[in-house]
Amino acid sequence: MEIGVYSYQELCFPGPHELYFKNLSKRKNQVMEKNGNNRKLRVCVATCNRADYSKLAPIMFGIKTEPEFFDLDVVVLGSHLIDDYGNTYRMIEQDDFDINTRLHTIVRGEDEAAMVESVGLALVKLPDVLNRLKPDIMIVHGDRFDALALATSAALMNIRILHIEGGEVSGTIDDSIRHAITKLAHYHVCCTRSAEQHLISMCEDHDRILLAGCPSYDKLLCAKNKDYMSIIRMWLGSKEMVRVMRKKGIEHHPNFRAVKHVPFEQFIQLVAHAGCVIGNSSCGVREVGAFGTPVINLGTRQIGRETGENVLHVRDADTQDKILQALHLQFGKQYPCSKIYGDGNAVPRILKFLKSIDLQEPLQKKFCFPPVKDNISQDIDHILETLSALAVDLGGTNLRVAIVSMKGEIVKKYTQFNPKTYEERINLILQMCVEAAAEAVKLNCRILGVGISTGGRVNPREGVVLHSTKLIQEWNSVDLRTPLSDTLHLPVWVDNDGNCAAMAERKFGQGKGLENFVTFITGTGIGGGIIHQHELIHGSSFCAAELGHLVVSLDGPDCSCGSHGCIEAYASGMALQKEAKKLHDEDLLLVEGMSVPKDEAVGALHLIQAAKLGNVKAQSILRTAGTALGLGVVNILHTVNPSLVILSGVLASHYIHTVKDVIRQQALSSVQDVDVVVSDLVDPALLGAASMVLDYTTRRVY
Repeated sequence: MEIGVYSYQELCFPGPHELYFKNLSKRKNQVMEKNGNNRKLRVCVATCNRADYSKLAPIMFGIKTEPEFFDLDVVVLGSHLIDDYGNTYRMIEQDDFDINTRLHTIVRGEDEAAMVESVGLALVKLPDVLNRLKPDIMIVHGDRFDALALATSAALMNIRILHIEGGEVSGTIDDSIRHAITKLAHYHVCCTRSAEQHLISMCEDHDRILLAGCPSYDKLLCAKNKDYMSIIRMWLGSKEMVRVMRKKGIEHHPNFRAVKHVPFEQFIQLVAHAGCVIGNSSCGVREVGAFGTPVINLGTRQIGRETGENVLHVRDADTQDKILQALHLQFGKQYPCSKIYGDGNAVPRILKFLKSIDLQEPLQKKFCFPPVKDNISQDIDHILETLSALAVDLGGTNLRVAIVSMKGEIVKKYTQFNPKTYEERINLILQMCVEAAAEAVKLNCRILGVGISTGGRVNPREGVVLHSTKLIQEWNSVDLRTPLSDTLHLPVWVDNDGNCAAMAERKFGQGKGLENFVTFITGTGIGGGIIHQHELIHGSSFCAAELGHLVVSLDGPDCSCGSHGCIEAYASGMALQKEAKKLHDEDLLLVEGMSVPKDEAVGALHLIQAAKLGNVKAQSILRTAGTALGLGVVNILHTVNPSLVILSGVLASHYIHTVKDVIRQQALSSVQDVDVVVSDLVDPALLGAASMVLDYTTRRVY
């Protein structure tokens, strides 16, 4: 086997891989060039063993060659100082580095407890060293337990950490240690694009990650010593080797040679010309790939790492002579050299990266988490924003359920036709509320309870509809609270739709903050609610504010309540529909520019449209309806003396001017200044139902 001199251009993987390390982020380079330090950067390089020194030494040499930019402190600990491992600190001294501190941190033993004790010992000794050196940044390598102690100490002492070889995957406890160091480190130098992507996936800041390649490759790919035979003879025939073999008791076997330590430059030559490398060291899957030397990786320790095609894994116990078979397959082969881990230019990139570090930036690192749904927060403002109610509106035509926020926003609304029978109606209410409650969880809405708005007379204390309007059939003596509360496990409030409209105005509308006001709701029927001294008036038999049944004429039209001349008999949607049908039957409704399809029922909107287009009879009917409503408002002004009257519902805007005219003509002068306005709430019944929940469940007694 013969080793050549490899340059970047001569490496073996063609095509887009040749630009693997050249195409670095332009944005990152711009950040590097823009930033800069006004003083020398004090860098502490801590090395724990010969393996990490082979990666750190090229960086240390680079730092040493630029004394105008850097001050270098070297801390040696771990197995460097153990005789059994060759006292490898001496090679650091031979490389002419001044060792500022030696820390004996290894607790003797081969078990896991010794490893933990060693970490603890390092944590005890390191603070004094770091306090004395006061580095701007500490460079830590890899995934050894010693490195974890270094990173932990530096992080807790507010020293910036640059981690070498983060983001890689090997397949053992090393992964946990390596990723823990990543979380502690402020800056990252990674060797492969996959490692870079892993770091980004771990939410590390992309601008603090440098894809540089492995520093050891800077030396590997420049290895020019072809006199490998003299090195082999030195290590396979020296007295030291014999002494070691005797000590280990293996010198009698002709196929084994054992050594404590081989200097890195000589180790490169041995690896480059070996027939095969076998073991579970990261060197086998990383550095050896630079020479294409066959490798047999034993066990699972390095199974997750990226490798060249020169690596063959033997993962499980050797019960079927798999190692021997692997040796037959691998020994003596020559594979293409791999540049997965570097192109030989890592150190210049790392030095440039170090120069770019801005010591004025905040030390506290920030994680770049991917966009996710906001977590449920215990912040009081967030809680108040997410408090919500389920609101139910039982109208004469439709059944509506909505999720309503504390601010009165309808987050989501569901609408179905209101069934005619009790059984169908109660089942549909339960079904729609269950679906809405489930959806509320997805929308991060905290449902506090259920509020129900319904026509008719309601006992709000018991949650029972005593009797309803004719529009809602089979709806008398109905307990709504019990089935809903049992199904949803939530508190339930029930009230009349007119009362709900008043409560909506009190919480969300024009009645907010007012002590006394009255609401008229104009829809299919006429209803209302009275707020007196900030409280809703229900009356002794829950019949207060039946404003639609105020009698304004002794000989007026029949009302659905059985009486005559009620406001509802004049001004409700039902009353206008009745009048529209009469005109249509007499061919007096339609005017030019207006038509009614044969399959469409004539209603109040057609009457309003006709009036707008100049239909005199339609105008007269609307004026009469508005006058009836106005007389009812005058009666309320004289009875309750509110500070505001709010007209709500779909017909309110068509009545407002007539109502004001009636007040000017009919009311006492002492109440003529009371303002009458049209509600600006879109869904007063739903909002009122929600307000019952939101008011009562957020009320606190101090």
